[in-house]
Amino acid sequence: MPRSGQSPIEAWLPALRPGRWFAELGEQAQRALLAEARTVELSAGATLFHRGDACDGLYAVLDGAVRIGAVDAAGRDLLLQVLGAPHWFGEIAVIDGGARTHDVSARGDCRLLKVPMAALQHLLDDDPRWWRHLGRLLAEKSRALLAGLEQTAALPAPQRIALRLLALADGHGMLAAGVVQRELALNQEQLGAMLALSRQTVSETLGEFEARGWLRRGYGRIELLDAAALRALVDQPPKSSGKPT
Repeated sequence: MPRSGQSPIEAWLPALRPGRWFAELGEQAQRALLAEARTVELSAGATLFHRGDACDGLYAVLDGAVRIGAVDAAGRDLLLQVLGAPHWFGEIAVIDGGARTHDVSARGDCRLLKVPMAALQHLLDDDPRWWRHLGRLLAEKSRALLAGLEQTAALPAPQRIALRLLALADGHGMLAAGVVQRELALNQEQLGAMLALSRQTVSETLGEFEARGWLRRGYGRIELLDAAALRALVDQPPKSSGKPT
């Protein structure tokens, strides 16, 4: 919340600048983007939008986290990602003018920033460089997605889990230089859903990591204590047993 006498933009900037995309916009573009933004408060489990909904703007997470997912043809709930501050999302529909690609809901109580579509359209019409800015945001996520698919394709479960934890800690490469998030807002069930691993496998692996002092589990969160050890595990040649050494 803004302090007394502080403008909303001044209150939002510290939460958003740890994100690489936003930080690299520069101050003038940052303020232009936020000029007509407003906050959106969601209670735990509330839906922001559904797959197929019309695009209403671009969003960023200020506090808490959102759940990105979908429901498949069999009615199963699929979790793709959990995003916390300072991540932006919703750019695909902004760029192509199409419908929303996935469901987004609040993982817990959260506060978002919304830049309405009308404000974005004004920026795009006024300065074509905004098309490149939005393209860079989409490219960052595409790069992270492709890297994740390649890296996890042949890895055993412990290395896949360690790699995903490290990727979440550095925002899949989308945080500003020097920014690392050691406390991750997700539980083991959500982590398993993202990696197509059973809850039991994730629980056993995280328990082993915790016993080694590499992380600490809490209610709805995982705190990384030894990122170097997790990285060393990821860099090991895969072993047929699938167990960390």
